[in-house]
Amino acid sequence: MQKTAAWLARHALEQVGVRYTFGIPGVHNTELYDEFAASGSITPVLVAHECGGAFMADAVSRSGAGLGTLLIVPAAGVTHAASGIGEAFLDGIPLLVIAGGIRRDTGRAYQLHDMDQHALLAPITKGRWRVDTHAEVVPVIYEACRLAMSGEPGPVFVEIPVNLQLMTGEAGDIPDFVPLPRAGHKASPADIARAAELLRRAKRPGIFCGWGAVDATAELRQLAEMLGAPVATTLQGLSSFPASHPLHAGFALGPSAVPASENAFRDCDCLLAVGTRFAEIPTGSFGYEPPVNLIHVDINPRVFGANYPPAVALEGDARAALAALIGSLGPVDGGAERARLVREQIAADKRAYHDEWLAHDSKGRVNPARFFDTLRSHLPDDAIVVADDGNHTFLVAELMPIHGPRGFFSPTDFNSMGYCIPAVIGAKLARPDRVVVGIVGDGAVRMTGLEMATAVAQQAGVVWFVFNDGELAQIAQAQETPYNRKTCTVLPELDFEGLARANHVGYRVMRNNDDIERVIGDSLAAAATGAPMLVDVRIDYSKRTRFTEGVIRTNLKRFGLADQARLIGRALWRRVTG
Repeated sequence: MQKTAAWLARHALEQVGVRYTFGIPGVHNTELYDEFAASGSITPVLVAHECGGAFMADAVSRSGAGLGTLLIVPAAGVTHAASGIGEAFLDGIPLLVIAGGIRRDTGRAYQLHDMDQHALLAPITKGRWRVDTHAEVVPVIYEACRLAMSGEPGPVFVEIPVNLQLMTGEAGDIPDFVPLPRAGHKASPADIARAAELLRRAKRPGIFCGWGAVDATAELRQLAEMLGAPVATTLQGLSSFPASHPLHAGFALGPSAVPASENAFRDCDCLLAVGTRFAEIPTGSFGYEPPVNLIHVDINPRVFGANYPPAVALEGDARAALAALIGSLGPVDGGAERARLVREQIAADKRAYHDEWLAHDSKGRVNPARFFDTLRSHLPDDAIVVADDGNHTFLVAELMPIHGPRGFFSPTDFNSMGYCIPAVIGAKLARPDRVVVGIVGDGAVRMTGLEMATAVAQQAGVVWFVFNDGELAQIAQAQETPYNRKTCTVLPELDFEGLARANHVGYRVMRNNDDIERVIGDSLAAAATGAPMLVDVRIDYSKRTRFTEGVIRTNLKRFGLADQARLIGRALWRRVTG
Protein backbone atom coordinates (compact mmCIF):
# COMPACT_ATOMS: atom_id res chain seq x y z
CA MET A 1 0.00 0.00 0.00
CA GLN A 2 1.46 3.36 -1.06
CA LYS A 3 0.67 6.17 1.37
CA THR A 4 2.24 9.41 2.60
CA ALA A 5 3.48 9.61 6.18
CA ALA A 6 0.94 12.39 6.76
CA TRP A 7 -1.94 10.06 5.84
CA LEU A 8 -0.46 7.32 7.99
CA ALA A 9 -0.10 9.64 10.99
CA ARG A 10 -3.71 10.74 10.63
CA HIS A 11 -4.86 7.11 10.47
CA ALA A 12 -2.85 6.20 13.57
CA LEU A 13 -4.24 9.09 15.63
CA GLU A 14 -7.79 8.29 14.56
CA GLN A 15 -7.28 4.71 15.74
CA VAL A 16 -5.84 5.87 19.07
CA GLY A 17 -8.87 8.11 19.61
CA VAL A 18 -7.19 11.52 19.53
CA ARG A 19 -9.86 14.22 19.16
CA TYR A 20 -7.78 17.41 19.13
CA THR A 21 -4.28 18.43 18.17
CA PHE A 22 -2.78 21.74 19.28
CA GLY A 23 -0.09 23.71 17.52
CA ILE A 24 0.87 26.02 14.67
CA PRO A 25 1.43 24.92 11.05
CA GLY A 26 4.76 25.54 9.37
CA VAL A 27 6.72 24.38 6.36
CA HIS A 28 7.61 21.07 8.03
CA ASN A 29 4.09 19.99 9.02
CA THR A 30 1.60 21.51 6.57
CA GLU A 31 1.00 18.07 5.03
CA LEU A 32 0.06 16.77 8.47
CA TYR A 33 -2.31 19.69 9.00
CA ASP A 34 -3.91 19.15 5.60
CA GLU A 35 -4.56 15.51 6.40
CA PHE A 36 -5.90 16.19 9.88
CA ALA A 37 -8.24 18.86 8.52
CA ALA A 38 -9.85 16.13 6.40
CA SER A 39 -10.37 13.85 9.40
CA GLY A 40 -13.89 13.21 10.58
CA SER A 41 -12.79 12.75 14.20
CA ILE A 42 -9.72 14.97 14.75
CA THR A 43 -9.87 18.76 15.04
CA PRO A 44 -6.55 20.60 14.64
CA VAL A 45 -6.60 23.69 16.90
CA LEU A 46 -4.52 26.75 16.04
CA VAL A 47 -2.90 28.23 19.15
CA ALA A 48 -1.17 31.54 19.77
CA HIS A 49 2.03 29.93 21.04
CA GLU A 50 3.23 26.34 21.26
CA CYS A 51 3.68 26.58 25.03
CA GLY A 52 -0.03 27.40 25.31
CA GLY A 53 -0.74 24.46 23.03
CA ALA A 54 1.22 22.16 25.32
CA PHE A 55 -0.81 23.32 28.32
CA MET A 56 -4.04 22.72 26.39
CA ALA A 57 -2.94 19.21 25.48
CA ASP A 58 -1.90 18.61 29.10
CA ALA A 59 -5.38 19.56 30.30
CA VAL A 60 -7.01 17.21 27.77
CA SER A 61 -5.02 14.35 29.29
CA ARG A 62 -5.74 15.42 32.87
CA SER A 63 -9.45 15.46 32.07
CA GLY A 64 -9.32 11.73 31.34
CA ALA A 65 -11.07 12.28 27.99
CA GLY A 66 -8.21 11.19 25.75
CA LEU A 67 -4.55 11.63 24.98
CA GLY A 68 -3.50 15.27 24.69
CA THR A 69 -1.60 15.76 21.44
CA LEU A 70 0.69 18.49 20.12
CA LEU A 71 1.29 19.00 16.40
CA ILE A 72 4.19 21.42 16.05
CA VAL A 73 7.00 22.57 13.84
CA PRO A 74 10.53 21.42 14.62
CA ALA A 75 13.10 23.56 16.47
CA ALA A 76 11.27 26.75 17.51
CA GLY A 77 7.99 24.91 17.97
CA VAL A 78 9.71 22.36 20.15
CA THR A 79 11.57 24.90 22.26
CA HIS A 80 8.40 26.98 22.70
CA ALA A 81 6.50 23.89 23.81
CA ALA A 82 9.26 22.62 26.10
CA SER A 83 7.90 24.23 29.28
CA GLY A 84 4.54 22.54 28.78
CA ILE A 85 6.21 19.24 27.94
CA GLY A 86 8.37 19.55 31.05
CA GLU A 87 5.30 20.23 33.17
CA ALA A 88 3.63 17.09 31.89
CA PHE A 89 6.81 15.09 32.50
CA LEU A 90 7.27 16.08 36.14
CA ASP A 91 3.54 15.92 36.88
CA GLY A 92 3.12 12.46 35.33
CA ILE A 93 0.71 13.49 32.56
CA PRO A 94 0.59 11.57 29.25
CA LEU A 95 1.27 13.70 26.18
CA LEU A 96 1.89 12.86 22.53
CA VAL A 97 4.17 15.38 20.80
CA ILE A 98 4.40 15.12 17.02
CA ALA A 99 6.77 17.41 15.16
CA GLY A 100 7.83 17.69 11.60
CA GLY A 101 11.48 17.18 10.78
CA ILE A 102 13.95 18.42 8.21
CA ARG A 103 14.34 16.58 4.90
CA ARG A 104 16.47 13.49 5.21
CA ASP A 105 16.75 12.82 1.48
CA THR A 106 18.83 15.78 0.23
CA GLY A 107 22.15 15.37 2.05
CA ARG A 108 22.14 19.11 2.74
CA ALA A 109 23.33 20.71 5.97
CA TYR A 110 22.08 23.93 7.60
CA GLN A 111 18.48 23.38 6.69
CA LEU A 112 15.74 25.52 8.21
CA HIS A 113 14.92 24.35 11.75
CA ASP A 114 17.87 21.95 11.73
CA MET A 115 18.63 20.95 15.32
CA ASP A 116 18.84 17.86 17.50
CA GLN A 117 15.34 17.92 18.95
CA HIS A 118 15.81 14.56 20.62
CA ALA A 119 18.75 15.73 22.72
CA LEU A 120 16.75 18.76 23.84
CA LEU A 121 13.74 16.66 24.85
CA ALA A 122 15.60 13.71 26.37
CA PRO A 123 15.34 14.95 29.99
CA ILE A 124 11.60 15.73 29.76
CA THR A 125 10.13 12.83 27.75
CA LYS A 126 9.68 9.12 28.38
CA GLY A 127 10.64 8.17 24.83
CA ARG A 128 11.61 9.69 21.47
CA TRP A 129 11.39 8.37 17.90
CA ARG A 130 12.26 9.59 14.41
CA VAL A 131 10.58 7.56 11.70
CA ASP A 132 12.81 6.77 8.75
CA THR A 133 10.35 4.86 6.54
CA HIS A 134 6.66 5.01 5.77
CA ALA A 135 6.14 1.55 7.23
CA GLU A 136 7.34 2.77 10.64
CA VAL A 137 4.85 5.62 11.05
CA VAL A 138 1.82 3.76 12.41
CA PRO A 139 3.69 1.25 14.62
CA VAL A 140 5.88 4.00 16.08
CA ILE A 141 2.90 6.22 16.94
CA TYR A 142 1.14 3.26 18.55
CA GLU A 143 4.24 2.39 20.57
CA ALA A 144 4.68 6.00 21.64
CA CYS A 145 1.05 6.26 22.79
CA ARG A 146 1.27 3.05 24.80
CA LEU A 147 4.45 4.25 26.51
CA ALA A 148 2.89 7.65 27.27
CA MET A 149 -0.03 6.00 29.04
CA SER A 150 1.75 3.11 30.75
CA GLY A 151 3.33 2.99 34.20
CA GLU A 152 3.73 6.52 35.47
CA PRO A 153 2.40 8.44 32.45
CA GLY A 154 4.39 11.11 30.67
CA PRO A 155 5.13 12.84 27.35
CA VAL A 156 6.57 11.12 24.28
CA PHE A 157 7.98 12.62 21.09
CA VAL A 158 7.70 11.50 17.46
CA GLU A 159 9.53 13.27 14.62
CA ILE A 160 8.21 12.75 11.10
CA PRO A 161 10.60 14.14 8.44
CA VAL A 162 8.86 16.36 5.92
CA ASN A 163 10.01 14.34 2.91
CA LEU A 164 8.09 11.32 4.23
CA GLN A 165 5.01 13.49 4.68
CA LEU A 166 5.20 14.80 1.13
CA MET A 167 5.98 11.60 -0.73
CA THR A 168 4.25 8.25 -0.88
CA GLY A 169 6.00 5.08 0.17
CA GLU A 170 5.28 1.46 0.98
CA ALA A 171 3.30 1.35 4.21
CA GLY A 172 3.12 -2.42 4.49
CA ASP A 173 0.41 -4.05 6.58
CA ILE A 174 -1.17 -1.38 8.79
CA PRO A 175 -1.88 -2.78 12.27
CA ASP A 176 -4.84 -1.97 14.49
CA PHE A 177 -4.24 -0.13 17.75
CA VAL A 178 -4.46 -2.36 20.79
CA PRO A 179 -5.19 -0.33 23.95
CA LEU A 180 -3.35 -1.13 27.13
CA PRO A 181 -5.17 -3.33 29.63
CA ARG A 182 -6.07 -1.81 32.96
CA ALA A 183 -2.98 -1.60 35.13
CA GLY A 184 -2.65 -3.97 38.05
CA HIS A 185 -0.20 -4.15 40.93
CA LYS A 186 3.01 -6.03 41.62
CA ALA A 187 2.82 -6.14 45.39
CA SER A 188 3.27 -9.57 46.92
CA PRO A 189 0.51 -11.07 49.08
CA ALA A 190 2.90 -10.90 52.02
CA ASP A 191 3.43 -7.15 51.56
CA ILE A 192 -0.31 -6.56 51.19
CA ALA A 193 -0.94 -8.53 54.39
CA ARG A 194 1.81 -6.65 56.25
CA ALA A 195 0.42 -3.28 55.20
CA ALA A 196 -3.06 -4.33 56.27
CA GLU A 197 -1.76 -5.45 59.66
CA LEU A 198 0.03 -2.13 60.24
CA LEU A 199 -3.17 -0.24 59.47
CA ARG A 200 -5.29 -2.57 61.60
CA ARG A 201 -3.03 -2.06 64.64
CA ALA A 202 -2.66 1.69 64.25
CA LYS A 203 -4.17 3.95 66.91
CA ARG A 204 -4.16 7.05 64.66
CA PRO A 205 -3.91 6.00 61.01
CA GLY A 206 -3.93 8.60 58.24
CA ILE A 207 -4.19 8.68 54.45
CA PHE A 208 -2.25 10.99 52.15
CA CYS A 209 -3.08 10.96 48.44
CA GLY A 210 -1.82 12.58 45.27
CA TRP A 211 -2.66 12.70 41.58
CA GLY A 212 -1.75 9.04 41.21
CA ALA A 213 -4.86 8.25 43.28
CA VAL A 214 -7.24 10.47 41.29
CA ASP A 215 -9.06 7.48 39.79
CA ALA A 216 -9.17 5.59 43.09
CA THR A 217 -11.55 7.87 44.98
CA ALA A 218 -14.03 5.10 45.77
CA GLU A 219 -11.31 2.89 47.27
CA LEU A 220 -9.89 5.79 49.28
CA ARG A 221 -13.31 6.59 50.71
CA GLN A 222 -13.85 2.98 51.70
CA LEU A 223 -10.48 2.73 53.40
CA ALA A 224 -10.87 6.05 55.21
CA GLU A 225 -14.26 5.01 56.58
CA MET A 226 -13.07 1.53 57.59
CA LEU A 227 -10.05 2.96 59.41
CA GLY A 228 -11.63 6.16 60.72
CA ALA A 229 -8.65 7.91 59.16
CA PRO A 230 -8.28 11.56 58.15
CA VAL A 231 -7.34 12.19 54.51
CA ALA A 232 -4.97 14.91 53.29
CA THR A 233 -4.02 15.57 49.69
CA THR A 234 -1.17 16.97 47.69
CA LEU A 235 -1.72 20.10 45.61
CA GLN A 236 -1.96 18.17 42.36
CA GLY A 237 -4.10 15.57 44.09
CA LEU A 238 -6.73 17.95 45.48
CA SER A 239 -9.42 16.15 43.49
CA SER A 240 -8.39 12.65 44.53
CA PHE A 241 -10.61 12.80 47.63
CA PRO A 242 -13.82 14.87 47.88
CA ALA A 243 -13.56 17.90 50.14
CA SER A 244 -17.24 17.36 50.99
CA HIS A 245 -16.38 14.13 52.83
CA PRO A 246 -16.23 14.61 56.63
CA LEU A 247 -12.86 12.81 56.85
CA HIS A 248 -11.26 15.19 54.34
CA ALA A 249 -8.71 17.17 56.37
CA GLY A 250 -7.31 19.34 53.57
CA PHE A 251 -4.18 20.28 51.73
CA ALA A 252 -0.62 19.29 52.69
CA LEU A 253 1.05 17.74 55.72
CA GLY A 254 3.11 19.26 58.51
CA PRO A 255 3.51 22.87 59.66
CA SER A 256 2.62 24.27 56.22
CA ALA A 257 -0.71 22.45 56.09
CA VAL A 258 -4.12 23.87 56.88
CA PRO A 259 -4.97 23.53 60.60
CA ALA A 260 -7.41 20.64 60.11
CA SER A 261 -4.71 18.60 58.39
CA GLU A 262 -1.89 19.59 60.72
CA ASN A 263 -3.94 18.64 63.78
CA ALA A 264 -5.44 15.45 62.33
CA PHE A 265 -2.01 14.08 61.41
CA ARG A 266 0.00 15.38 64.39
CA ASP A 267 0.11 12.03 66.18
CA CYS A 268 -0.35 9.79 63.15
CA ASP A 269 1.30 6.43 63.85
CA CYS A 270 0.68 4.79 60.46
CA LEU A 271 0.44 6.69 57.19
CA LEU A 272 -0.95 5.24 53.97
CA ALA A 273 0.47 7.36 51.12
CA VAL A 274 -1.08 6.75 47.70
CA GLY A 275 0.06 8.14 44.36
CA THR A 276 2.36 10.77 45.83
CA ARG A 277 6.12 11.32 45.64
CA PHE A 278 6.35 13.32 48.90
CA ALA A 279 7.55 16.24 46.80
CA GLU A 280 8.47 19.72 48.02
CA ILE A 281 5.08 21.44 47.85
CA PRO A 282 2.78 19.03 49.72
CA THR A 283 5.37 18.52 52.45
CA GLY A 284 5.87 22.28 52.90
CA SER A 285 9.47 22.30 51.68
CA PHE A 286 10.04 18.90 53.33
CA GLY A 287 8.94 20.19 56.71
CA TYR A 288 6.93 17.03 57.39
CA GLU A 289 8.30 13.78 58.74
CA PRO A 290 6.05 10.72 58.29
CA PRO A 291 5.77 8.03 60.96
CA VAL A 292 8.01 4.96 60.88
CA ASN A 293 5.01 2.91 59.78
CA LEU A 294 4.76 4.41 56.30
CA ILE A 295 2.92 2.41 53.64
CA HIS A 296 3.69 3.84 50.22
CA VAL A 297 1.60 2.92 47.15
CA ASP A 298 2.79 4.10 43.75
CA ILE A 299 3.01 2.85 40.19
CA ASN A 300 6.58 4.15 39.92
CA PRO A 301 8.96 2.16 42.16
CA ARG A 302 11.61 4.87 41.91
CA VAL A 303 9.65 7.07 44.31
CA PHE A 304 9.94 4.57 47.16
CA GLY A 305 12.50 5.82 49.65
CA ALA A 306 13.45 8.84 47.52
CA ASN A 307 12.59 11.15 50.41
CA TYR A 308 11.18 8.94 53.17
CA PRO A 309 11.81 5.21 53.72
CA PRO A 310 8.62 3.13 53.64
CA ALA A 311 7.92 0.31 56.03
CA VAL A 312 5.99 -1.33 53.18
CA ALA A 313 6.16 -0.38 49.49
CA LEU A 314 3.30 -1.49 47.25
CA GLU A 315 4.08 -1.04 43.57
CA GLY A 316 1.15 -0.70 41.21
CA ASP A 317 -1.91 1.18 40.06
CA ALA A 318 -3.67 2.82 43.00
CA ARG A 319 -7.07 1.26 42.36
CA ALA A 320 -5.65 -2.24 42.04
CA ALA A 321 -3.36 -1.97 45.06
CA LEU A 322 -6.01 -0.40 47.29
CA ALA A 323 -8.58 -3.02 46.28
CA ALA A 324 -6.15 -5.75 47.36
CA LEU A 325 -5.46 -3.89 50.61
CA ILE A 326 -9.18 -3.55 51.34
CA GLY A 327 -9.63 -7.26 50.71
CA SER A 328 -6.87 -8.08 53.19
CA LEU A 329 -7.82 -5.55 55.86
CA GLY A 330 -11.07 -7.00 57.14
CA PRO A 331 -12.95 -5.43 60.08
CA VAL A 332 -11.09 -2.74 62.00
CA ASP A 333 -11.75 -2.53 65.74
CA GLY A 334 -12.59 0.97 66.87
CA GLY A 335 -12.75 2.37 63.33
CA ALA A 336 -16.26 3.79 63.68
CA GLU A 337 -15.59 5.54 66.98
CA ARG A 338 -12.28 6.88 65.73
CA ALA A 339 -14.03 8.20 62.62
CA ARG A 340 -16.54 10.08 64.78
CA LEU A 341 -13.83 11.80 66.80
CA VAL A 342 -11.76 12.62 63.72
CA ARG A 343 -14.79 14.06 61.90
CA GLU A 344 -15.63 16.30 64.85
CA GLN A 345 -12.08 17.62 65.13
CA ILE A 346 -11.77 18.24 61.40
CA ALA A 347 -15.11 20.06 61.26
CA ALA A 348 -14.16 22.29 64.19
CA ASP A 349 -10.74 23.11 62.74
CA LYS A 350 -12.15 23.83 59.29
CA ARG A 351 -14.85 26.06 60.74
CA ALA A 352 -12.34 28.02 62.83
CA TYR A 353 -9.96 28.55 59.91
CA HIS A 354 -12.79 29.58 57.61
CA ASP A 355 -14.14 32.04 60.20
CA GLU A 356 -10.64 33.48 60.58
CA TRP A 357 -10.55 34.27 56.86
CA LEU A 358 -14.07 35.70 56.84
CA ALA A 359 -13.21 37.97 59.78
CA HIS A 360 -10.14 39.33 58.01
CA ASP A 361 -10.46 42.97 56.94
CA SER A 362 -10.01 42.92 53.17
CA LYS A 363 -9.63 46.71 53.10
CA GLY A 364 -12.29 47.37 50.50
CA ARG A 365 -11.03 44.65 48.16
CA VAL A 366 -12.25 41.08 47.59
CA ASN A 367 -11.90 38.71 50.53
CA PRO A 368 -10.58 35.36 49.17
CA ALA A 369 -12.77 33.22 51.44
CA ARG A 370 -15.93 35.07 50.45
CA PHE A 371 -14.97 34.74 46.79
CA PHE A 372 -14.40 30.98 47.00
CA ASP A 373 -17.54 30.41 49.10
CA THR A 374 -19.63 32.06 46.42
CA LEU A 375 -17.86 30.39 43.52
CA ARG A 376 -18.31 26.96 45.12
CA SER A 377 -22.02 27.61 45.61
CA HIS A 378 -22.41 28.37 41.89
CA LEU A 379 -20.50 25.34 40.58
CA PRO A 380 -21.75 21.77 40.19
CA ASP A 381 -19.78 19.06 41.95
CA ASP A 382 -18.18 17.88 38.69
CA ALA A 383 -16.91 21.32 37.65
CA ILE A 384 -13.26 21.64 36.68
CA VAL A 385 -11.22 24.31 38.44
CA VAL A 386 -7.86 25.18 36.88
CA ALA A 387 -5.28 27.20 38.80
CA ASP A 388 -2.04 28.74 37.63
CA ASP A 389 1.17 29.04 39.62
CA GLY A 390 1.25 31.76 42.27
CA ASN A 391 -0.21 32.90 45.57
CA HIS A 392 -3.70 32.22 44.28
CA THR A 393 -2.76 28.54 43.88
CA PHE A 394 -2.49 28.06 47.62
CA LEU A 395 -5.62 30.09 48.28
CA VAL A 396 -7.44 27.61 46.04
CA ALA A 397 -5.81 24.70 47.87
CA GLU A 398 -6.82 26.02 51.28
CA LEU A 399 -10.18 27.70 50.62
CA MET A 400 -11.81 26.13 47.53
CA PRO A 401 -13.37 22.70 48.16
CA ILE A 402 -12.98 20.35 45.18
CA HIS A 403 -15.75 17.76 45.10
CA GLY A 404 -15.19 15.54 42.06
CA PRO A 405 -12.35 13.38 40.67
CA ARG A 406 -10.24 15.16 38.04
CA GLY A 407 -11.88 18.39 39.16
CA PHE A 408 -8.69 20.37 39.73
CA PHE A 409 -5.67 20.96 37.48
CA SER A 410 -2.58 22.99 38.31
CA PRO A 411 1.09 23.06 37.30
CA THR A 412 2.81 21.49 40.25
CA ASP A 413 6.31 20.04 40.17
CA PHE A 414 7.62 21.87 37.07
CA ASN A 415 5.62 24.86 38.36
CA SER A 416 5.13 26.70 35.05
CA MET A 417 3.47 30.08 35.20
CA GLY A 418 1.09 30.72 32.31
CA TYR A 419 -0.66 27.34 32.59
CA CYS A 420 -4.21 28.39 33.44
CA ILE A 421 -5.45 30.44 30.48
CA PRO A 422 -4.70 27.71 27.87
CA ALA A 423 -5.38 24.74 30.16
CA VAL A 424 -8.91 25.97 30.77
CA ILE A 425 -9.46 25.85 26.99
CA GLY A 426 -8.09 22.31 26.71
CA ALA A 427 -10.24 21.14 29.62
CA LYS A 428 -13.40 22.62 28.11
CA LEU A 429 -12.75 21.11 24.68
CA ALA A 430 -12.14 17.72 26.29
CA ARG A 431 -15.16 17.97 28.62
CA PRO A 432 -17.70 20.26 26.93
CA ASP A 433 -20.44 19.01 29.27
CA ARG A 434 -18.66 20.28 32.39
CA VAL A 435 -18.34 23.80 33.77
CA VAL A 436 -14.70 24.93 33.56
CA VAL A 437 -13.27 27.95 35.35
CA GLY A 438 -9.75 29.23 35.89
CA ILE A 439 -8.10 31.05 38.77
CA VAL A 440 -5.06 32.92 37.48
CA GLY A 441 -2.71 35.57 38.83
CA ASP A 442 -2.19 38.86 37.03
CA GLY A 443 1.45 37.93 36.41
CA ALA A 444 0.57 34.62 34.75
CA VAL A 445 -2.01 36.29 32.48
CA ARG A 446 0.81 38.30 30.91
CA MET A 447 2.47 35.11 29.74
CA THR A 448 -0.35 33.35 27.87
CA GLY A 449 -3.26 35.81 27.89
CA LEU A 450 -3.45 35.96 24.10
CA GLU A 451 -4.62 32.34 24.09
CA MET A 452 -8.03 33.72 25.06
CA ALA A 453 -8.53 34.28 21.32
CA THR A 454 -8.23 30.50 20.91
CA ALA A 455 -11.20 30.06 23.26
CA VAL A 456 -13.24 32.46 21.14
CA ALA A 457 -12.30 30.62 17.94
CA GLN A 458 -13.34 27.31 19.51
CA GLN A 459 -16.49 28.76 21.13
CA ALA A 460 -15.31 27.48 24.51
CA GLY A 461 -17.58 28.96 27.17
CA VAL A 462 -15.21 29.35 30.12
CA VAL A 463 -14.49 31.91 32.83
CA TRP A 464 -11.07 33.11 33.94
CA PHE A 465 -10.96 34.88 37.31
CA VAL A 466 -7.82 37.05 37.36
CA PHE A 467 -6.58 37.70 40.90
CA ASN A 468 -5.31 41.21 40.29
CA ASP A 469 -3.07 42.72 42.96
CA GLY A 470 -0.31 44.27 40.85
CA GLU A 471 2.42 41.92 42.07
CA LEU A 472 3.92 38.50 41.61
CA ALA A 473 2.39 37.90 45.00
CA GLN A 474 3.84 34.56 46.07
CA ILE A 475 7.42 35.72 45.52
CA ALA A 476 6.70 39.28 46.62
CA GLN A 477 5.50 37.93 49.97
CA ALA A 478 8.56 35.71 50.21
CA GLN A 479 10.74 38.78 49.58
CA GLU A 480 8.89 41.06 51.97
CA THR A 481 9.59 39.08 55.14
CA PRO A 482 13.40 38.70 54.89
CA TYR A 483 14.21 41.71 52.67
CA ASN A 484 11.54 44.34 53.40
CA ARG A 485 11.66 45.10 49.68
CA LYS A 486 10.16 43.68 46.49
CA THR A 487 12.62 43.38 43.63
CA CYS A 488 11.16 42.74 40.15
CA THR A 489 7.87 41.51 41.61
CA VAL A 490 5.80 44.69 41.32
CA LEU A 491 3.98 44.64 37.98
CA PRO A 492 3.31 47.53 35.61
CA GLU A 493 -0.39 48.26 35.28
CA LEU A 494 -2.26 46.20 32.69
CA ASP A 495 -5.65 47.15 31.24
CA PHE A 496 -7.50 43.87 31.60
CA GLU A 497 -10.62 45.27 30.02
CA GLY A 498 -8.53 46.24 26.99
CA LEU A 499 -6.96 42.78 26.93
CA ALA A 500 -10.41 41.17 26.99
CA ARG A 501 -11.67 43.48 24.26
CA ALA A 502 -8.62 42.78 22.07
CA ASN A 503 -9.31 39.05 22.32
CA HIS A 504 -13.10 39.44 21.88
CA VAL A 505 -13.95 37.91 25.25
CA GLY A 506 -16.45 39.28 27.73
CA TYR A 507 -15.24 41.33 30.70
CA ARG A 508 -16.44 41.93 34.25
CA VAL A 509 -14.76 43.61 37.18
CA MET A 510 -15.14 42.56 40.81
CA ARG A 511 -14.01 45.47 42.95
CA ASN A 512 -15.10 44.38 46.42
CA ASN A 513 -17.17 41.86 48.37
CA ASP A 514 -20.44 43.47 47.29
CA ASP A 515 -19.70 42.52 43.67
CA ILE A 516 -18.91 38.85 44.24
CA GLU A 517 -22.35 37.25 43.91
CA ARG A 518 -23.49 39.32 40.93
CA VAL A 519 -20.27 39.07 38.93
CA ILE A 520 -19.81 35.34 39.42
CA GLY A 521 -23.44 34.66 38.51
CA ASP A 522 -23.35 36.88 35.41
CA SER A 523 -20.04 35.48 34.20
CA LEU A 524 -21.04 31.83 34.53
CA ALA A 525 -24.35 32.55 32.81
CA ALA A 526 -22.54 34.17 29.86
CA ALA A 527 -20.06 31.29 29.63
CA ALA A 528 -22.95 28.83 29.48
CA THR A 529 -23.92 30.41 26.14
CA GLY A 530 -20.43 29.72 24.73
CA ALA A 531 -18.99 33.16 25.47
CA PRO A 532 -15.56 33.15 27.19
CA MET A 533 -15.35 35.62 30.08
CA LEU A 534 -12.47 37.41 31.83
CA VAL A 535 -13.18 38.64 35.36
CA ASP A 536 -10.86 41.21 36.93
CA VAL A 537 -10.89 40.32 40.64
CA ARG A 538 -9.39 43.04 42.84
CA ILE A 539 -8.19 40.49 45.35
CA ASP A 540 -6.89 41.19 48.84
CA TYR A 541 -3.63 39.34 49.47
CA SER A 542 -2.78 40.96 52.81
CA LYS A 543 -3.51 37.77 54.75
CA ARG A 544 -0.96 35.02 54.18
CA THR A 545 -1.86 31.42 53.52
CA ARG A 546 -0.80 28.78 56.02
CA PHE A 547 1.38 27.33 53.30
CA THR A 548 3.37 30.54 52.80
CA GLU A 549 3.84 31.12 56.52
CA GLY A 550 4.81 27.50 57.15
CA VAL A 551 7.38 27.31 54.35
CA ILE A 552 9.09 30.50 55.54
CA ARG A 553 9.35 29.13 59.09
CA THR A 554 10.52 25.72 57.94
CA ASN A 555 13.29 27.11 55.75
CA LEU A 556 14.45 29.63 58.34
CA LYS A 557 15.00 26.81 60.83
CA ARG A 558 17.40 25.15 58.41
CA PHE A 559 19.91 27.97 58.72
CA GLY A 560 22.53 27.95 61.47
CA LEU A 561 22.08 30.28 64.40
CA ALA A 562 24.52 32.84 62.99
CA ASP A 563 22.73 32.98 59.65
CA GLN A 564 19.34 33.10 61.36
CA ALA A 565 20.51 36.07 63.41
CA ARG A 566 21.90 37.77 60.29
CA LEU A 567 18.71 37.29 58.28
CA ILE A 568 16.39 38.34 61.11
CA GLY A 569 18.61 41.29 61.96
CA ARG A 570 18.67 42.48 58.36
CA ALA A 571 14.89 42.27 58.14
CA LEU A 572 14.42 44.19 61.40
CA TRP A 573 16.93 46.85 60.42
CA ARG A 574 15.24 47.45 57.09
CA ARG A 575 11.88 47.79 58.82
CA VAL A 576 13.31 50.35 61.22
CA THR A 577 15.11 52.34 58.53
CA GLY A 578 12.48 51.86 55.82
